[in-house]
Amino acid sequence: MKLLAISNPEFIPDEAELINSLFGEGLACLHIRKPDSSEDEFRALIKRINPEFLERISIHQHHQLAKDFGLKRLHFTEKHREMQSEETIKSLSENGFTLSTSIHDLAELDHLPPYFGYTFFGPVFDSISKSGYKSELLQGFCLRKETRKIQIIALGGIDYTNLGQVQNMNFDGAAILGTLWNNPKMACENFKRLNNINSRQSPESATYIHDR
Repeated sequence: MKLLAISNPEFIPDEAELINSLFGEGLACLHIRKPDSSEDEFRALIKRINPEFLERISIHQHHQLAKDFGLKRLHFTEKHREMQSEETIKSLSENGFTLSTSIHDLAELDHLPPYFGYTFFGPVFDSISKSGYKSELLQGFCLRKETRKIQIIALGGIDYTNLGQVQNMNFDGAAILGTLWNNPKMACENFKRLNNINSRQSPESATYIHDR
């Protein structure tokens, strides 16, 4: 099972150094999500990340910066995805970009353009980072094989106590957020702990999320 991370939505002290350290510990992919950021703020953060790690970064905002930094991973929120034509999405995919998006209802899988490599789905558990963001999944929830038309990454409330449940639910991966950033000084230690759990459960897991 793949283990991804999503950045803190706010800029935090020494963030680039923390990101570099997480990649050094084996983080497969980091989604940089800064919904209220300016382009200059976003650019300044990416400039401080080691160039060797840029291939593992997906950006949620300011997609125009991908060309400047040679980034090849773009994420589309549900709202942003709905504003794009299928031709635009297709063109990005054909030009070598790994595209991802987010859904909150599995029925949306039937309407996604076929050019997305994976999607976040959640919250699978009550969110750690967003107060009141509750999971609506029933006990015993499990993804059926016919549902998994693309890779589906679990999001929301994932920590040491429930990472095993994510695998049992048949997700292709898990994205962590609050477990890392609620205590940034412990981000690397918390990631290593999660990664060790995941490695024991999924010894065959690859370094990178699959590209399409």
